[in-house]
Amino acid sequence: MPGPLDGVLVADFSRILAGPYATMLLADLGADVVKVEGPGGDDTRTWTPPVRDGVSTYYLGVNRNKRSVALDLKDADDVRVARTLAARADVVIENFRPGGLTRFGLDYDAVSSTNPAVVYASISGFGSGEEGAKLPGYDLIVQAISGLMSLTGDPDGPPYRAGISVFDVMAGLHATIGILAALRAREESGQGQHVEVNLLSSALSGLVNQSSAFVAGDTVPFRMGNSHPSLYPYEPMPCSDQDLIITAGNNAQFRKLVEVLGVPELADDPRFARNEDRTVNRDELRPLLVERLRTRTAMEWFEAIIGVGVPCGPINTVDGGFAFAESIGLDPVVRVGEGDAAVPSARNPITFSATPVRYDRPPPALDEHGAEIRAWLEDA
Repeated sequence: MPGPLDGVLVADFSRILAGPYATMLLADLGADVVKVEGPGGDDTRTWTPPVRDGVSTYYLGVNRNKRSVALDLKDADDVRVARTLAARADVVIENFRPGGLTRFGLDYDAVSSTNPAVVYASISGFGSGEEGAKLPGYDLIVQAISGLMSLTGDPDGPPYRAGISVFDVMAGLHATIGILAALRAREESGQGQHVEVNLLSSALSGLVNQSSAFVAGDTVPFRMGNSHPSLYPYEPMPCSDQDLIITAGNNAQFRKLVEVLGVPELADDPRFARNEDRTVNRDELRPLLVERLRTRTAMEWFEAIIGVGVPCGPINTVDGGFAFAESIGLDPVVRVGEGDAAVPSARNPITFSATPVRYDRPPPALDEHGAEIRAWLEDA
């Protein structure tokens, strides 16, 4: 069955993570994504280890369902091919430094002059303003500048980066949302538009409650390790063998928690009766909970606590996360492509009742579809 974006042509001039993640999501939903790469290919093709069959798993993780064409934008003939592709596309997406495509006639003004219905999405590190455009955008830099690293790590330890390029992923998601909204607006107006996303704005929006603490509460958040500034308990707690994450998000859940732990009187203790009391008095409450938790293993407590409806979970490695998803029927791994060429991949997280996600094409080799794409554009 066709996907919800069947018939949408995406010219993908992006590379590395934020843009390719966005275009993979669009491709999963049925769009025809043409990945335009330079002669050396997307940088992530060389980001190893690890590898699968000699190919970077980083590259494999964000490039399924696409076709690849290698174009050298220093070559006049290849620039003409790129312009023809952009002129036919419903969506153009790029993450060059702002203004970087202007000299090739592939910037928004140039493309929209011949393709006024185009939805043109630009992803940058710090926006297209005069000062922001000068700055190269890497996720780690944005994690530092945005304040995220100041919130990550032990209170007395150094700042830490997140374990993934979280703002690249977030910017990719924001770009996808913007593209879909612009396609919807085009249905009414017939006109495309320029969608701009930058990592720093995505970061400041994505800091959510921590952002709001500053802009609405005039409070500068600080590192608290695994603790939450506004909820308690909401952190790892030691059992007899290992830690277990316990999150009692409201008073009713806290009452259920202390009942299953065998200390129901804590729910009526004035120091702990309300969330704000528990948050203020966490240093008094924690040892009382830990004393009970240390009497059983993490998995024993997990089954008991989750059984009464209180959120909790073991701290897994990535393989454990996939195993847990499999155990509850989420089928987290799909094989993209057919036969020996199929590549295992993490499932798209969206499920549709009528227009299913597709997993037709494994991540392409460099210029794998170059000849067919050039011929297709020439015949148009």
